[in-house]
Amino acid sequence: MLRSLLALALVSVATPAIAQTSTLSTGEEESAICTDRPTNGNYACTVPKGRFQLEVDTFNWLRDDVGGERVDVVAFTNPVIKYGLTDSSDVQINWSPYIRARTRDANGVLTIDDGSGDVTARYKKRLTSATADLQIALLPFVKLPTASDAIGIGKVEGGIAVPINYSVPGGWTITLGPQVNVLADDDGSGRHLGLTGLVNIAKSFGKFSVLNEIWTDQDIDPSGTVSQYSYNAALVWLASPKLQFDLGANFGLNRNTPDVVSYVGVSTRF
Repeated sequence: MLRSLLALALVSVATPAIAQTSTLSTGEEESAICTDRPTNGNYACTVPKGRFQLEVDTFNWLRDDVGGERVDVVAFTNPVIKYGLTDSSDVQINWSPYIRARTRDANGVLTIDDGSGDVTARYKKRLTSATADLQIALLPFVKLPTASDAIGIGKVEGGIAVPINYSVPGGWTITLGPQVNVLADDDGSGRHLGLTGLVNIAKSFGKFSVLNEIWTDQDIDPSGTVSQYSYNAALVWLASPKLQFDLGANFGLNRNTPDVVSYVGVSTRF
């Protein structure tokens, strides 16, 4: 139970503010920052060659109540650092330095687990033109078991996502997020597949964007498939071409999904 909640609390939050173009003081034409946050998907855009980009949950809180038990998970920052390898590819590292999980069971017994999280390494390759209305990328990733014993499961996991984004006139962007995961079995004996999908509709209003998303995850463990569904909403403010702020919340739509995950984030490129 705690494992799945931690995974959702630290899911690579994504889907961007609508990409824009700005003229830098040097006269160089460069797209404004485009991020893999603040909801659960990913975007096909990549960090410009030779640039670094930092995307951070400044605060991330998950709450779940099931059968008289309440779980609260707080991630005190959950940064992703990216580096542009080429004009159409980048590498990314994600690691949460401190996570605190607080569980109160039906009898009022309190348990607290804390520690650092796993490291996730990702590589994104955009397959289409950066200016095309339809953009597609490949995003393989691997999660390395670096987490504290109380937080992680000590197993390597991974997968591949295929971000698909379509820009519609009027400031609309439609995002699809098919993803295949290779997960450790609950009993630790092997590996199995998981499937993730989402549909995200974003609308930009000047420097602001509003995002609405339906997300699903199917964990096809040999002991039984666990299905999760959520409705996710977020607001993004592009404060400058290199600086973005966001806030949002994910609301569980079935018993297997946490009741709410809320967060505040900031992203910058340098």
